[in-house]
Order: sequence, then structure tokens, then C-alpha cells
Amino acid sequence: MAIRFLPRLSSFRKPHESVARSESAESVGCLLKIGWRVKREAGGSHKVLEREGFDDYVFAFHDYDEIGSKMLTRIAKQTGLTVADL
Repeated sequence: MAIRFLPRLSSFRKPHESVARSESAESVGCLLKIGWRVKREAGGSHKVLEREGFDDYVFAFHDYDEIGSKMLTRIAKQTGLTVADL
């Protein structure tokens, strides 16, 4: 029987402790500034946002997730977010 060695759990980075704020958290903050509000939260990463004149938007990212430029463009198109808001 082979013995397997697993890395120590303490050596793994815990994102919620080491990253104070990332693009995802900043994006939610920008949406809240332009009039979106959190309608409800499901789990830790899914937020349903609402704003008058728009369909509800499901924001499904953890606060420490990095959001790429293509996804930011998609979010902007669906929510009315502009570069000036960022």
C-alpha cells in the first residue's frame, strides 16, 4: 500500500482573509451606487439585484472573484453600468 502525502491545509491561501476587496466586490459596490439594491441573497455568492426600469439581475460571484473584461462588459450591458461609474 502506497503512502500519500497531502499538503498541509494551513499552506493554502484563504481568499476571504487575504484579499480585502476585488473586482467582484467593487462591481457590486458600483451597481449599488447607481441605484441597484439587493433584493435577496442566496448562499454566499448569489445576489439578486433590482432596479426600477430594469429586469432583476443575478450577480453570481464571490466577493474575492476576479471578473474578466468580457464578463464586465456583459454585466454593463444588462445593468446600465458605464465606465464612468467604475
